[in-house]
Amino acid sequence: MNMSKKELLAVTGGGINLGVLAGIGAVITFFIGVIDGYLRPVKCES
Repeated sequence: MNMSKKELLAVTGGGINLGVLAGIGAVITFFIGVIDGYLRPVKCES
């Protein structure tokens, strides 16, 4: 039995998009980088 996208979204936890997961991962990675940069600042060698 195949379900349509609308039916999958009606199911709890069903039909999550890969783009949503990638966006959440990008936001988490960004905040980890900001925190790391604040706690361990690295200066340029020039």
